[in-house]
Amino acid sequence: MLIRPRHNDFKIIGLYTGKVVIGLAMLMTVPLAMALSLGEWSPAIDFLIAIGACLSFGLASEIACQTTQDLRWSHGLVIASFSWFVATVLGAIPHGLSGHFGSFIDAMFDVMSGYTTTGLYLIQDLDHISNSLNMWRHLLTYVGGQGIIVVALTFLFRGSAGAYKMYVGEGKDERLLPNVIRTARAIWLVSLAYLAVGSLALWIAGVAIGQSPLRSLLHAMWVFMGAWSTGGFAPQSYNTFYYHSIAYEIICVIIMVVGSFNFALHWSLWTGRRSELWKDIEIISFTATLTIAMIIATAGLMQLGVYTDSVALFRKMSYQLFSGHTTTGFGTIYSRTFVRQWGPLAMLGVILAMAIGASACSTAGGFKGIRMGILVTAVIQEIRRMILPESSHVVQKWHHITTRVLDDATVRAAMLIVLSYIATYSIGTLVGVFYGYDLMDSLFDAVSAGSNTGLSCGLTSPSMPTAMKSVYILMMWAGRLEFMSLFALTGYMVAWGHGR
Repeated sequence: MLIRPRHNDFKIIGLYTGKVVIGLAMLMTVPLAMALSLGEWSPAIDFLIAIGACLSFGLASEIACQTTQDLRWSHGLVIASFSWFVATVLGAIPHGLSGHFGSFIDAMFDVMSGYTTTGLYLIQDLDHISNSLNMWRHLLTYVGGQGIIVVALTFLFRGSAGAYKMYVGEGKDERLLPNVIRTARAIWLVSLAYLAVGSLALWIAGVAIGQSPLRSLLHAMWVFMGAWSTGGFAPQSYNTFYYHSIAYEIICVIIMVVGSFNFALHWSLWTGRRSELWKDIEIISFTATLTIAMIIATAGLMQLGVYTDSVALFRKMSYQLFSGHTTTGFGTIYSRTFVRQWGPLAMLGVILAMAIGASACSTAGGFKGIRMGILVTAVIQEIRRMILPESSHVVQKWHHITTRVLDDATVRAAMLIVLSYIATYSIGTLVGVFYGYDLMDSLFDAVSAGSNTGLSCGLTSPSMPTAMKSVYILMMWAGRLEFMSLFALTGYMVAWGHGR
């Protein structure tokens, strides 16, 4: 029997959602300050309106929903998914007021793409938007990589027994430190340290190719945010192809790969446990599946003779594959090049990389390396059981930060998420085919949206049907939160309507 949520349940959800939205208002002060400092008065007004809307919603929610009751697991999951939706609607206000979107659903699409570190976009005339709006776009993807719940835990919470439940609801389940709020602050410490180093490297590379110091600095920060958060947003419509620099590409690849690592792995390396870098199941899995994807893509490109020399082939192929497998979405080729030149086999290599993705509890999307590693380990365990005597007790171990014994519950949990992703990719593909798009094009962009990657073969555009944009928004949302919190929100809504 479904139990209908009580009044106090909604007060808890409203209270903590309000805190998250207040955090969103705080973030908007960054692009607002940029707009004021650069004399971008119209965008400044847009951000003031949005900040006012966020503060009104957040403070009203906190005042109306005051309660001393702490969170249960279901509350944490619902808060994570619901606050992401509210933050998408309110975060889209500056986008919608900018005049660069055909509709508010397009603005919401871009904001959800930013939060979920996807990188697909529907913005029009990207090359001529204001610096403050560009800052907001990239700040969204940078914050989304860490998680907007992590932002709230870092700056707005002083301690709560239910904080960990919200943290898990955002698709994370590892504590770097005993206290989850200290864990959230450690995640930001890691991210900000890399921001300084990565932006400096990209700034030097930008100046070297002829950009002015200020423009190079802004581009360096924005490109770093897109690469580190595996978000794929870039300040120009040509993406990183715009820079035509092998140095820029190499730095981006390094940031993409490092950004796709599990935050727990980062913390292990920071605290001196460097052996984790070659022992961890996710690193082993990522290396193996990236190699397979590269072999497939290379075979497809060589079959069609797309590139005349091996250096050009390796440079183009490896960049798109690293971008796809880390679910970053940066590109150094035109979108339609995938269809017109790369062909189906090479596209399948990219699709495989995007579908799998990188590390769990990172900024990346997709199945995740840890789940692929667990499933392969489970297959090995079953093969051992078949070939060893029946009396043998087969124990299969795997290593992620610590060495663990593989059990059926772990395998089932991994399989559930993988099947959920497969279902999401399939639904997105079917919707694309329904609206008349080619099967391969539909599959490519559906996997990109569902795995929060951002590479596109040209299907994703402002001319897409509105229903298809809505489906992609749901796919990005579900994929980033790894389904469980979205399932919980759906269950709450059903119980509210039909429970007792």
